[in-house]
Amino acid sequence: MFEEGQYFAPVVAKTDGSLTVELGEGHPGLHDPEYRQRRDVIATTADRWTPGEPAPAVAYTDDEHEVWRVVCDDLRGKHRTYACREFLDGKEALGLPADRVPQLEELSDWIEPLTGFRYRPAAGLVPLREFYGALADHGFWATQYVRHHSVPLYTPEPDVLHEVVGHGNTLADRRFTELYEAAGAASRRVESAEALEFVSRVFWFTLEFGVVHEADGLKAYGAGILSSPGEIEEFRSMTILPLDIAAMGTQDYDITHYQEVLFAARSFAEVQDVVGDFWSTCDDDSIARLR
Repeated sequence: MFEEGQYFAPVVAKTDGSLTVELGEGHPGLHDPEYRQRRDVIATTADRWTPGEPAPAVAYTDDEHEVWRVVCDDLRGKHRTYACREFLDGKEALGLPADRVPQLEELSDWIEPLTGFRYRPAAGLVPLREFYGALADHGFWATQYVRHHSVPLYTPEPDVLHEVVGHGNTLADRRFTELYEAAGAASRRVESAEALEFVSRVFWFTLEFGVVHEADGLKAYGAGILSSPGEIEEFRSMTILPLDIAAMGTQDYDITHYQEVLFAARSFAEVQDVVGDFWSTCDDDSIARLR
């Protein structure tokens, strides 16, 4: 079973080597046998991927393409209103299709000339060191499944919309990928589980749920906010604290609910300077002092 990392449905290997995705009680697809079988097939195919090979293609259904279209349509105006300038620049450079789910391999071919990053297919949860360590090598582990079609504007777990609409647009901009790379290098430098968890929490409150002040108000740059049609409308009403490495690295959070505490930078340049410097220089001793 995969362990650690972000919130995912557990993935369990069967005796024949295929995988089963164990959806939790209350998951929209729990009682849909067709959806559950599809999740199992997508996870198994990803698990059998070998580095150096093209990411496996998924034959997305009409329902899945429609979910993608509905979410992208909902987020289009919200991004213009609530996303920071740097995210919008990445979104324009990448030019994601709005009417179909793109394949990870074609996304990699679009992103690599911009920033050097490529996607890696994930069957489910990826161990923290493996997930973050890949960032140092310009690799981003991503799931390929689509949330259940009955509730297209909601998902209890990161799906391909989160991985691509949220993170893909940032992976297309060097100002963001310099931070991803620094986080990856930090994860390889630290040794203790506590230090790695600290690095991960800083990532959570920045590249997943970071916000920044701009001239016309508070804007989001975190992928978790910018891929969520609900959270993107709520983040400005949360408790907003100033950017603080020690506070972010020790702040508890619950992935199953909207985030109640966010950390705002005075500018994206401050994120680059403060967070980038932390990830570029931290080690077990410096993190122990912060903790």
